[in-house]
Parts: sequence; C-alpha cells; structure tokens
Amino acid sequence: MKHLLLLGLLTAPSALAASADAWRGQVIYQVLPDRFADGDAGNNAGVNRDDLRAWHGGDLTGLTARVPYLHDLGVTAVWLTPVYAQQPGRSFDTDGYHGYWPADFRNTDAHFGTLADFDTFIKTAHSSGLKVMLDQVVNHTGYTAPLVRERPAWFHNEANCAALGNKDVYCPLSGLPDLAQERADVRDFLYGNADFWRARGVDGFRYDAIKHVPEDFLKNLVHRDADAGTFTLGEYYGGDAGTLAAYQRQGLSSLFDFPLQAALKSAVMTGSSVGAVRTVLEQDQQYPDANLLATFLDNHDVPRFANGSLFEDEARARTVYGVRALMTLRGIPVLYQGTEIAMRGGGDPDNRRDMRFPDAWTPEERAVYEATKGAIATRQASRALSVGSTTLVSVPEAHADDLLLFERTANSERVMVAWNNARDRRTYSVKFSGDARALTRDLFGQDAKLSVSGGYLHVSLPGRSASAFTLK
Repeated sequence: MKHLLLLGLLTAPSALAASADAWRGQVIYQVLPDRFADGDAGNNAGVNRDDLRAWHGGDLTGLTARVPYLHDLGVTAVWLTPVYAQQPGRSFDTDGYHGYWPADFRNTDAHFGTLADFDTFIKTAHSSGLKVMLDQVVNHTGYTAPLVRERPAWFHNEANCAALGNKDVYCPLSGLPDLAQERADVRDFLYGNADFWRARGVDGFRYDAIKHVPEDFLKNLVHRDADAGTFTLGEYYGGDAGTLAAYQRQGLSSLFDFPLQAALKSAVMTGSSVGAVRTVLEQDQQYPDANLLATFLDNHDVPRFANGSLFEDEARARTVYGVRALMTLRGIPVLYQGTEIAMRGGGDPDNRRDMRFPDAWTPEERAVYEATKGAIATRQASRALSVGSTTLVSVPEAHADDLLLFERTANSERVMVAWNNARDRRTYSVKFSGDARALTRDLFGQDAKLSVSGGYLHVSLPGRSASAFTLK
C-alpha cells in the first residue's frame, strides 16, 4: 500500500460537504462523446469509423439530441470525457478523439462542435434534471500542443524530472508533456481552466490521472472547487483502499473505487468467490465517506465487463447480475455507455466502440437494457439503497464463496441485500439477530424469497443473482 503524506484538509468541512451532498444518490452515465452520437455531419473532417484510433464523428449536437435517452434510462448525471480542442495531427497512429491530448483547454474541439453547442448541451441536460460532470486534464498537454513550444518553461523534461522527486509526479506520463504545477503561473492557468468550465454551468469535475500531479496542487485545486460548490471525482488508476482514502481525506469528494471494481469483475463475471467483495466492503471504515465513492463495472480504460465471458448469452446474463449488484452497493454508481446493453470490447481502443441505440439493438440487448433500467429505478426508489449505510451480515464459512448478505439502512427504511454467486438456485439459512417482522418480494422482480424465523434468516435465490428485500 502506498503511504501518503497527509497535510490535512485545506477547505472547511462544511464546504466539502455542501459540494458533495448534492451528488449523494446520483447515478452517473459516462459518455465518450466521439463514440456516442453524431448529430452534425458538418464537423466530420477526418472521420473514419473503420479505424478505432480515428475520429468517429460523435459530437455535442448528437449528445444533446440523446438527452431524452439518458432521461428514459433513469440516470441522473452525465460525465463527459474531455471535449477540449485537441493537439494537431496524430500520435502513435491515433487521433485525439478521446480528449486527453489537449491543445486549447478553454475551447471545444471542432469535431465536437462549438462552445455554443456545449452551452446548449448544458442547458438541455439541466432542463432534463441531469447534472453534468466534465473531465479535466491537469497533468499534461497533447504531444504536439502549441503550448509546449510557446511556454517551454511550463514543462518538466526527461533530463530534470527525476531530480525533482517522485517520477510518477514529475516525469512525463507516456511521454506526454508534463506540466510543472510547482510554478505559480502554471497553477493559475489550471485553476483558470476549472473556472472557465464552471462558469459554463458544469456541476462537477472528474480529475484525470491524479497519481501524476503534486498533492499540494491537487489539494488547492479541490479546495477552490469545494468553495465554488463543485463536486470532484478523482481517478487514481488501480489505487488501493488506503491510497484512495488518503486522497478523500485531502479533500476530493469522491474517487473511483478500483478495488471494488476488481472484486465485482472477479466474483460476478468470472465466478470467483464473493468473499472478495466482502473484503473490500470491510475496509470502508478507512474512508471519510465510502458512500461517495464512485462504483463501476467498466469504463474507457479497462476491458468491457461483458468481455469477461467468451459466450455472449452468458456475458449478457452476468452483466444483468453485475448491474443489479452494483445498484445494491454503497457509493455512486457509474455506467459506461453501452454497459446497459452488455456491449463487448477488449482493451483500448476496442473498449471504445461506437454506441448503438434502440433502433439497432437485438432483442437480447433490449432485454439487458430493460433490466438495467429497472435496476436503476429500484435503486432510485429506495433511500436505503441509494444513500443508506451498509452493515455486513455474517454467513457460515461453508457458504462464504457463494453468499453475500448485507443490510442497507436509511432512517427507518431497511433493505436486506442477498447475492447468490452459485451457478444454480440455492437456499441458505443463516443466524440473524435483527428485528424483522415482515418482508417483501425481491425489489428487482426476480423469483427470490426471504423470510425470518427462529433466529434465522432464510433465503431462496436464483443462480448468479443479486436480490434486495425491504425489511419491516
């Protein structure tokens, strides 16, 4: 585990709480704009949909037109990967379609549209009740960004970076021009970028690659965001619980819960023990607020969740299981575009295939979508599931690989969650000291049963399923 130097919060707890509380109970949908929807053929210069490393034509106009799709799915916020104007030309035979090779941090790339198009999207999203989170790059610029030539003193280089300290922080990531955040003018430039997008109505920022930026700079950055009421979500790729908790203590509202993602993939998609999920949840006391962690099955940096099985029917079934499981867990769930139809794809760039919409779905994909929509609605209808506390329920060692039980509680509302990771239907009986007089059917509508009698909790669960029951 990486141990971080903790210098304390730089902002008042009340400011941090205010910026974070509005995001409790949200369900976030991640969009890679170039691969989502093409609404304006006039900005399709250089588009080649046969090449996964080229521009594909998705834009802000197309995204705006699909806001009703997001609203119908039931998500409450949308996270856009960067829409900055990208570096000129290709690097490593790849275009800047993904948005992480910025040249102009305060303008949109022409492939995405104009700032006016961005403003229209923000207005449309907000009118539909959707919050908007925008990716912010604070570590680097694109390889060929003009800023590298115009202000060379703003960057570290291979010759001097190691002498400054931690190579992960001061040396270029994948050769990208590394910004020198220890300089006041660079910091002011990056603070100004956040202010620019905040002024256009953005509600939250997802900060990319926080492992690679100085901690003192990041603390000041999220302090400014909290004071402005902006939610912050940090990406520390592969970070363990101790590392993520340290960053949340420093002031980030949330971080991506990579340990939980790995455990979910292992248990749900590959059929390994659910004990890995329990182990992750047992570490929740390390966090200032585990209920604000961003939970996810996949994203644009890892293989698609559905790619975990060679068989498409099995992948779809396990994706439904995974989505329902995700909706029972603490945290803020994040769905990557296409997960709602069990889209497949390997590593980058295969995990960035073009989104497909209802007119192009198969009946099987439609079924996954309906199950996902239902799971989101179930979570949103229950304060216990969406914002409640989590209490793990002990299970006998003989069942520990296949059965996960935990209770979610918010005020007087109590929900018992039961996962069965066995291939076939199972009935379990475990000691239960909780007070429960009556129970409802599974909230996801599955053929699952739960009862309490004689100091035992009895559950009958379909194979490879996550169920939830209201306790009364």
